[in-house]
Amino acid sequence: MNLRELQYLVALADHRNFRRAADACLVAQPTLSTQIRKLEEELGVALFERSPRRVMLTPAGQDAVGRARRILAEMEGMREAARRLSRPESGTARLGVFPTLGPYLLPEVMPAVRARFPQLQLLLTEEKSDQLLARLREGRLDAAILALPVHDASLHCEPLFEEPFFLAVPRSHELASRESLRMEELSRYNLMLLEDGHCLRDQALEVCHLSGAQEGSEFRATSLETLRQMVLAGLGVTLMPALAATGMAAYSDRLHLLRFENGNPSRQIGLFWRRTSALGPLLEELAVVLRDLPPKLLDPRNDPSTSLAAAR
Repeated sequence: MNLRELQYLVALADHRNFRRAADACLVAQPTLSTQIRKLEEELGVALFERSPRRVMLTPAGQDAVGRARRILAEMEGMREAARRLSRPESGTARLGVFPTLGPYLLPEVMPAVRARFPQLQLLLTEEKSDQLLARLREGRLDAAILALPVHDASLHCEPLFEEPFFLAVPRSHELASRESLRMEELSRYNLMLLEDGHCLRDQALEVCHLSGAQEGSEFRATSLETLRQMVLAGLGVTLMPALAATGMAAYSDRLHLLRFENGNPSRQIGLFWRRTSALGPLLEELAVVLRDLPPKLLDPRNDPSTSLAAAR
């Protein structure tokens, strides 16, 4: 067994097609097929189910691919560590972020990241949190910005900031004349939430549990922007994280944000990476930059351009 065979194994698992996997590995299809068969013979199990139209992993194949990804990630970490020693803060880092944070955080922090690490190539991936975690564990990401808690002893976490939630309501709503409300008042309203799989949905459901509020049954949105547009259309109310609420001046005639007087619903955001990662020192410095957010971003009420009293 050698690293090339493991690379072929992972490529075939990703592409589920011998020709496409061979193209990705820059080898002829018979070469890849032979090496996969050789690996199966060495392990004494079938790793793939083969049919004329599809290739599927067997249970043994799923286990082998997971192990192969970790081995290849460790090898890449070794190479990256060597590059880091000769060229500090240069090279490539792969960073993941979840969809209800990335579009609002990254434009604010990337200029500072670029200024601090001018030689660093940062490759960004936006996925749901469970997919980011899987990629991080498998070595396909170097770090990920995630909402706490994350229960994984193999990962290191650097806390970044606490992002409060606001209640977003249409201007026609009975609450639009107020600046704040108490948590228990949410029990009078049904909240529009995201579909399953979004960490923001889980966070919003926790707020519902604490306040006695219910999820509205009419809608489940696929994105935070869809939720915002539904509020703008007067179809309901929703919880909105502070970063997404920043820059709402353009919508102030149709959408109103209320803070909470008690309970302070929020989510904790952190930067996670594998404890064994050779990029640990660099990622610690990256966390310092990501943590240095202007206060107005975490409380849009402090930004005159997004005043909750605008357009009244």
